[in-house]
Amino acid sequence: MKDFRDLIVWAKAHQFTLSIYELTKQFPSDENYGLTSQLRRSAASIPTNLAEVCGRGSDRELARFCDIAMGSASEADYQLLLAKDLGYVDSTTFETLYQQLTEIQRMLRSFIQRLRSS
Repeated sequence: MKDFRDLIVWAKAHQFTLSIYELTKQFPSDENYGLTSQLRRSAASIPTNLAEVCGRGSDRELARFCDIAMGSASEADYQLLLAKDLGYVDSTTFETLYQQLTEIQRMLRSFIQRLRSS
């Protein structure tokens, strides 16, 4: 059993989620049950899946939950792009968040490969 707080990828995903929550406070109120909710859920799902599996056990299961986190990261990637294209996110903020998300995805891929090779 691992402590999810010890995972650097979890810390980065948590910080990304906090940034998404802060960003989406500025979205139009008619998006509360649409894009705001979807983007928040997909972002929060990344660190949530890492935390959940750390309470379980095997490397195989950890790799599976990292796969799920990768899917959530891909969802957040698209939703962030959609928010930018709708004019809810300026280019600078988008680029910063996109860089954070890309790093999280890279770390997850590396982590999955390491888990599956052991």
